Amino acid sequence: MTQRRVITLCVQAAAFLVGVAFLALLPHWLSDFRASEVAYVGIYFVAILGLNILTGYTGQISLGHGALMAVGGYTTAALMVHEHWRDVWTIPLAGLTAGFVGFLIGLPALRLSGLYLAMATFAFAVAMPSLLRKFSGLTGGGQGLRMLEDAPLQITGLSGTVTIFGHSMTQNHFLYYLAWGIGLVGFLIAWLLVRSRVGRTFRAVRDSEVAATSAGINLAWTKTFAFAISGGYAGVAGGLLATQNQIVNPLTFTFLLSIVLLVGTVVGGLGSLPGMVVGAFFVEYLPDVSTHVSTAPGVPDFVYGAAIIVVMILLPTGVGGLLKRVARPLTTRLYLRP
Repeated sequence: MTQRRVITLCVQAAAFLVGVAFLALLPHWLSDFRASEVAYVGIYFVAILGLNILTGYTGQISLGHGALMAVGGYTTAALMVHEHWRDVWTIPLAGLTAGFVGFLIGLPALRLSGLYLAMATFAFAVAMPSLLRKFSGLTGGGQGLRMLEDAPLQITGLSGTVTIFGHSMTQNHFLYYLAWGIGLVGFLIAWLLVRSRVGRTFRAVRDSEVAATSAGINLAWTKTFAFAISGGYAGVAGGLLATQNQIVNPLTFTFLLSIVLLVGTVVGGLGSLPGMVVGAFFVEYLPDVSTHVSTAPGVPDFVYGAAIIVVMILLPTGVGGLLKRVARPLTTRLYLRP
């Protein structure tokens, strides 16, 4: 490993530790309500991480990740309501279930690419609410599943406080630490993945499928595996969302959720993991900022769209590209230091 590479890794590790420390201390400065809001940011962060692996590193455009979040969310809700599982323990199975569905969705990617693949996945997102209403015995139909009413004993912190290792906290602060704790673990897994041989395979497919095939890369395995990993992240995010809301219904997982996730990924920077944090904050707080500008009909949507356009003009490579440009002089200076 070269000296420059070692320095870059040290800078990245230091930045990660600073981020962990900041997220660990942040609830001490937040009200209970604000902690709940930032927990939603953590949920978006998990989902956007998975979408970035698929789109940013593998080059497969997906507009169906909201539907994969629905699979995870309903898995959590169904296990709580029908099987009486505790909410936290359902999250890994929510990720596995959505990962399997993601693998199945990845099969059309073997013959489709670009806009055709995007439209196929978008059709899945559009159809998901109708599918949820169809299987009402499992999903509760149009009313959805209400964990607060049907599975109150399975909700962690329903009494108002949660005690972990002798430390008591409110339910919203617990959900904050749960979302961001899983988010940080997911970030480390994604970081290791994209820097492994699998990550290099992903990037080779993204850059040129013809060249990747010539180099002996199995396109079928690579694409479906990327969809499965990405679906797993979306399923975990969906399980967290169900735990946070304590209710799931078809209106929670419309096709607009898939668009929001893609916007967060692009704003964060395709092919950048740290930038996904900014992308998650962007999609969580921009709608609130838009409504504060004006509540007149159509104005919030106009502000939302204009903000996205401005960000794309100023940061064509997203926040991740900006972070790389800012960090490059620092690593170069450390490398050249005698």
